[in-house]
Amino acid sequence: MEVLKLNISEKKLALYAVTDRKWLQPGQSLAQQVEQAILGGVTVVQLREKQIDEKEFLALAQEVKQVTDAYRIPLIINDNLAVAMAVDVAGVHVGQEDMAALEVRQKIGDKKVVGVSAQTVEQALAAEKAGADYLGVGAVFPTSSKADAVEVDFATLRAICQAVQIPVVAIGGISADNMSALKDSGIIGVAVISAIFGQNDVKAAAEQLMCNWQALQG
Repeated sequence: MEVLKLNISEKKLALYAVTDRKWLQPGQSLAQQVEQAILGGVTVVQLREKQIDEKEFLALAQEVKQVTDAYRIPLIINDNLAVAMAVDVAGVHVGQEDMAALEVRQKIGDKKVVGVSAQTVEQALAAEKAGADYLGVGAVFPTSSKADAVEVDFATLRAICQAVQIPVVAIGGISADNMSALKDSGIIGVAVISAIFGQNDVKAAAEQLMCNWQALQG
């Protein structure tokens, strides 16, 4: 099977921050939180905001992109191809219930990043065949960030990593305390929401996560 040329380097997927404005502290904007996360070591940001309309999402994406561009950090839009293309971000991420990965790839072109959520080897292989650049696999731990998240055990996570030739990022309930349980699974990064944005000190939380991730590689 031909290996697709990645539109994003594996190093950029090491510490993947997914936004959620419900964690915003009074007087702080999402763009400010994102900047603190990047200063702490975040390598890629996904804008995931399910509770706002298209116009507000577009404005928010433009605001956050100013920050990510300033630090040369890729910005991925969750499940909104129109916003991703309008703001000209690095790419888009879709779940199994969202637009099909093949359709996303056809519409967004070959130079943009396409990420796909997967919970099984079959889903992972289908996403890879459809043109995904990376997979987000989880939830690898119980999580309160997504009520309908399907838990993926370690054996399945490892099987997915072994089955595909594209990078796999683990997501779901990951924290600085439990990250070590993912060692030797084959993942090239971790995606987190509350472990960064739900903390009082976003920058320090990101720093600790990156420190633990680097230790995991040793």
